[in-house]
Amino acid sequence: MNCDFFIPIDDTSIPTGEILSVKGTPFDFTSPKAIGKDIDADDQQIKNGAGYDHCWVCNKKEVGELTFAGRLTEPKSERTLEIYTTEPGVQIYTDNWATGYPIQFGATAPRRSSICFECQHFPDSPNRPYFPSTVLKPGEKYTQKTIYKFGVK
Repeated sequence: MNCDFFIPIDDTSIPTGEILSVKGTPFDFTSPKAIGKDIDADDQQIKNGAGYDHCWVCNKKEVGELTFAGRLTEPKSERTLEIYTTEPGVQIYTDNWATGYPIQFGATAPRRSSICFECQHFPDSPNRPYFPSTVLKPGEKYTQKTIYKFGVK
């Protein structure tokens, strides 16, 4: 992830309003590592989200610029997903609360069998004046761009 910070949540999954460094935490994906490596770490934020359900703060030089946010690589097939966005954050959710749900051909998807990368403004932005604004005034237009680029390593 091209994200040096994340937004912690309380025990009800509401953002606390803090912005914390990922360094030395289970949220540090600034170098490649398996998603599951620290997903059950003895860390209060991991416990609060039952895994990953947090917003990472994208490293940006300018507000609204299209920047590389992160890359996911599946090690066996070497399929890749790269994310680029103009949004300031990426909410990452690892399907922590699933207990098994039906998918195709009678199979069941167990807990943490999927991951979401949701490019967005920071959760609870309207209540945090120091977060990037989500206010849209009459006559203004909201635009954003997110690119999900699939490939093979």
